Amino acid sequence: MNDNRKKDALNYHSMGKPGKIEVIPTKPTNTQRDLSLAYSPGVAEPCLEIEKDPENAYKYTAKGNLVAVISNGTAVLGLGDIGALASKPVMEGKGLLFKIFADIDVFDIELDTKNVDEFINIVKALEPTFGGINLEDIKAPECFEIEKRLKAEMNIPVMHDDQHGTAIISGAALINACELQEKDISTVKIVVNGAGAAAISCTGMYISVGAKKENIVMLDSKGVIRADRDNLDPSKAEWATDRDISTLADAVKDADVFIGLSAADVLTAEMLKTMAKDPIVLAMANPNPEIAYELAVGTREDIIMGTGRSDYPNQVNNVLGFPYIFRGALDVRSTTINEEMKIAAVRAIAELAKQPVPEVVTQAYNNHSLKFGKDYIIPKPNDPRLLPEVSAAVAKAAIETGVAKNIITDFEEYKTSLIKRIGKESTIMRNLTQTAKSNPKRVLFAEGDRFEILRAAQIVKEEKIGIPVILGKKSKIQQMIKDYMLDLEDVEIVDPSTEEDSDRYNQFVEFIYNKRARKGVSLSDAKKLLRDRNYFGSCMVEFGYADTMISGMTKNYSQAIRPALELIGAEEGMKVASMYMMLTEKGPIFLGDTTVNLNPSADDLVNITLQFNETIKKFKIEPKIALLSYSNFGSNKGETVEKVQQAVKYIHKNHPEIIVDGDIQANFAVNKEKLKSNFPFSKLSGSYANTLVFPNLESANISYKLLQELGNIEAVGPILIGMKKPIHLLQLDSTVREIVNMVTIAVIDAQQHD
Repeated sequence: MNDNRKKDALNYHSMGKPGKIEVIPTKPTNTQRDLSLAYSPGVAEPCLEIEKDPENAYKYTAKGNLVAVISNGTAVLGLGDIGALASKPVMEGKGLLFKIFADIDVFDIELDTKNVDEFINIVKALEPTFGGINLEDIKAPECFEIEKRLKAEMNIPVMHDDQHGTAIISGAALINACELQEKDISTVKIVVNGAGAAAISCTGMYISVGAKKENIVMLDSKGVIRADRDNLDPSKAEWATDRDISTLADAVKDADVFIGLSAADVLTAEMLKTMAKDPIVLAMANPNPEIAYELAVGTREDIIMGTGRSDYPNQVNNVLGFPYIFRGALDVRSTTINEEMKIAAVRAIAELAKQPVPEVVTQAYNNHSLKFGKDYIIPKPNDPRLLPEVSAAVAKAAIETGVAKNIITDFEEYKTSLIKRIGKESTIMRNLTQTAKSNPKRVLFAEGDRFEILRAAQIVKEEKIGIPVILGKKSKIQQMIKDYMLDLEDVEIVDPSTEEDSDRYNQFVEFIYNKRARKGVSLSDAKKLLRDRNYFGSCMVEFGYADTMISGMTKNYSQAIRPALELIGAEEGMKVASMYMMLTEKGPIFLGDTTVNLNPSADDLVNITLQFNETIKKFKIEPKIALLSYSNFGSNKGETVEKVQQAVKYIHKNHPEIIVDGDIQANFAVNKEKLKSNFPFSKLSGSYANTLVFPNLESANISYKLLQELGNIEAVGPILIGMKKPIHLLQLDSTVREIVNMVTIAVIDAQQHD
C-alpha cells in the first residue's frame, strides 16, 4: 500500500468518531417520560414478559436483528496472527457490511484467547444477547472445532464466514461454469490449491452440490496432500489422495477445474496449457490471484476465469452471501445455519446469474449486454435482487428442514419487505462510482494549486473514476506533488501562463472575443479573461481538451459559474439550474434550485422540474416531485403560492406521467403518513417526495445548508443541469470526499454528453 493510501485508510478510520460503527437509539428519548419507559421503572415490564416466555425477547429487544462478529485475531485477512485487539478494525468493517447490505445490527467482539475451550465457553455465554454468531478470522484447524461445537451447543445461527462464505459463492460459480462449459459436475476433475479453512470448506461444498470426492486433489504449501504423508491433521487427512503425484504441475494436468485459495502466481501459463479442454479457473488469492487474469485468458481462449478482485469479471466475493444468509436465518428465528440453508444460498445465487440483469447493474458497469456467460457466472455485488432472493431461499430452507421457529407463509410479501428494508437508493453512490469507472473521462481540475484538489485527483486516478488533468502553475503544482508525495507525476498539467501565443491560446482568445464582443469584450479583454482559470477551463471543455471541469473551491458560486454560463451556456430550450443530492436514511433526496435561479417564474419552475425529472431518472430512481411553498394546496395565498400552483397545473395537464404535486409544505412532502392522512387526493399520496423544488433560491440554499450542518446528512453537489457541456462546481472549502463525489457525477454527466 502506498503512503497516501495508507494515510487515507488511517484517516478514514480515525476521522470524527473513531471506528466505523455506533449504537443509535430506536425509540424517542427526549422527555422524562421517554426515559422512564426506556429504563426504570417502565423497563421492568418487558423483563417480566421475557421471564414468562423467553421468546418474548424477540418482541421486546433487539436480539432478533443482532449478530455478534467474533474473532481472536489469529488469521486476520492476509496479516496472519496479529492478535485480538488489532483485528478490531476488520470486525467493525464486517459489521458495517452486515448493516449496509442486509440491515443487520452488529456488535464486534474480540476475544483475547487462543484456548479453544475458553473461546467456546465465552461465546456460549453470550447467547442471550444475540440472534446469531458470525465467527471471523480464526486460524485452522481450531476454527473447525470451534464452529462445530458452537453449532451443536447453541440454539442460534452460528457460521464461520471464512469457511463457508467463499464456499457458497464459489460453489455457485462452479455450478454455472460447469453448465456453460458443458461439463458434468459429478465427473469434473478438481484441483484445490490451499488447505486452510476456506479451501476445506469449499471442497466440502463442491461435494454437496454434486462433485465426487475421488475426483478432487488438494494441495498445501508442501505439495499434494497424499495419504502416505506423515502427521496429517484430520482436516487435511480427509482429502488425501492415493494418486502418485506430488506437485501442482502434476495435479493440474488434464484437470477440469482449478480452485485457488493460496498465494499469487503459483499457477503458470505452462501448467494452465496442460489442463483439460474448456477449463474453469477460480483463482481467489487476494490481492493478486494464483494466475493473473490477463495471462490466463491470453493463454486459453476456452477458459472461464474468476478471481477475488472487483476489477475483473466473475468476482468471488463473500459479500454476495453472508449478509443475506444471516438475514434469512434471523427472520425465521432459525436455531442453526445447516447445510441445506447454505446449499439453498448457493442455488439462489447461481440462479440469479441466469436471470435478466437489472438495469441498475448494467448501468453501473456500463455494460448493457451483460448476461449469463463466460464473463458473468455469478451476480455483481451491487445487484439489488441478492437480498430478497438469497434471504428468502435461506429462510425457506430453514423452514423446510425444521430449524425455524417463525414460519413465513407469504414469501412474495417477505421479499417485498426486504426490498423496502434496504431500498435500492441506499447504494446510489456506490452504483454511480461503478458507472463512472466503467468509462472514465478526462476531468479538468481548474484549481490545481489546492492540496484538496490534488489529493482528490489522485483518488480519482487510483480508483479509475476519471483521468485527471490539472490546471495551474506547473512549477508550483509539481512542487506540491513532491512535498505531499502524491502519485500524480504522470498526470497532465496545463499551465495557462506558458500557453500565450500558442495555437490553443489563440483559439481560446478568438472564441471568447466572438462570444462576448457584443457584451463589451475587446480582444485585449478576451486575453485578460483567459488569465482566469475558469474561463480557460471552460474553453478546454468547449474544444474537447477535457471532457468535464471541476472548479469553485476558491471563489463564490456566482463568480465561479459566470465563465461557464457566458462561454458554454444552456442547452437549447433548457434553463440552467442546480440541485443537491442529500444522502439521507430514506435514501437520496434531491433539492433544487439551490444555487442558480434567484426567483424563478412559474415557467422557470416548470422547466426546472422537467429537467430534474429527466436527470434523476438517469440515476435509476423514480422521481417523486414536490413543489414547495408555505401553503398546502391553496391553504394560504400569495405570489409564491400562485406561481407554484401555475407550474403544477401546467405539468399536470401537459406531463401527466410525471409524479409531481404542490403547492405543499416541506413536512407533508417528506412524510407519507401525514400526506396520505391529510391530502389523500395528492399524486404523491402513498409515498413521499424524493425531489423538492423550492420556490426561490433563498429558501433552497438555506434549507440544504441547514440539513447538511444539522442533519448529519452528506450532500453531493451542486449538480449543474441544463448546460451544453458538463461543467460542475464545488462548494467553497469542499472536503476531498466531496470533491471525489462531485467528480463522479461530472464523469457520468460527460458520459451522457458523448
